[in-house]
Amino acid sequence: MKGLDPEERINVVVYANVNKSVVNITTESEVQGFFGAEETSTGTGSGFVVDKSGHVLTNFHVIQGADVVRVTLFDGSAHPATVVGVDASNDVAVLRIDASADMLHPVALGDSSLLLVGQKILAIGNPFGLERTLTTGIVSSLDRSLKAKNGRMIKGIIQTDAAINPGNSGGPLLNSRGQVIGMNTAIISSVGQSAGVSFAVPINSIARILGPLIKEGRVVRADLGISRVYTTESGLLVLAIAEGGPAERAGLRPIQVKIERLGSGFIRRSLDPESADLIVAVEHKRVKSVDELLTEVEKHQPGDTVRITVVRDGQPVDVPVKLGASS
Repeated sequence: MKGLDPEERINVVVYANVNKSVVNITTESEVQGFFGAEETSTGTGSGFVVDKSGHVLTNFHVIQGADVVRVTLFDGSAHPATVVGVDASNDVAVLRIDASADMLHPVALGDSSLLLVGQKILAIGNPFGLERTLTTGIVSSLDRSLKAKNGRMIKGIIQTDAAINPGNSGGPLLNSRGQVIGMNTAIISSVGQSAGVSFAVPINSIARILGPLIKEGRVVRADLGISRVYTTESGLLVLAIAEGGPAERAGLRPIQVKIERLGSGFIRRSLDPESADLIVAVEHKRVKSVDELLTEVEKHQPGDTVRITVVRDGQPVDVPVKLGASS
């Protein structure tokens, strides 16, 4: 360490402490070729060990659709991996490998809520298959939103300027103490390589769902029982609700069909916006989009009762809804 400046010492120490926790993930899937013949498609990504039982965290998109998943540890040993659980809404997957405990070096999880713009960060991953590569940068911005593969928006995304390239997905984003504060997930680039804008899922969001993913294989979220809404400037117009679901039991009103008799046997059917509830708040917190509605509802647990504020017949009304469950 002699001759190194303080920043270089941080880089060296963090890498020495964490690099054995980072794994290389390779996938294989059978796809149909040009002439109907099956071909093998391969992919690569990164991940990191979270416990001595062999659980590994990575991105869902790294292993999505894979028939075979292998995890390569720091010593070069390759292990078949099973997918324990996935949460597409946060682009998170948990794998498990059968490896001896002395070969597993779990990471230390940090607190992503303490991050500040300008703070030093480090990333370790496998860009272009180059195992356990270290890059550094700063936190460029916080609380970004990123669309997951299933269309849901991931909230609280960390933006950095660290060099993140294909193969880095699923690797850890670290603070200067070597604690994981995020999982590298995506980049913005016109050429598919690092352009200084990369994104990571905050570790606090992952930590909340890690236990359920390991135990149950999925995340159970609170559900309002509303299947369709129409976004207006004033709020969310309820178009359809699940039959027998929480919204219907609570008496929330979906849009109705208005029937008008025009004479001579003619009938005109049209949707009547005035018949539908207009959702404007959850627990008195304003919601203006489907994503904001889901975010507020999913802060609660199935079985909780929440107040949904709607505009009904021109007046605000608080409707208590006992939430159901949805995976």
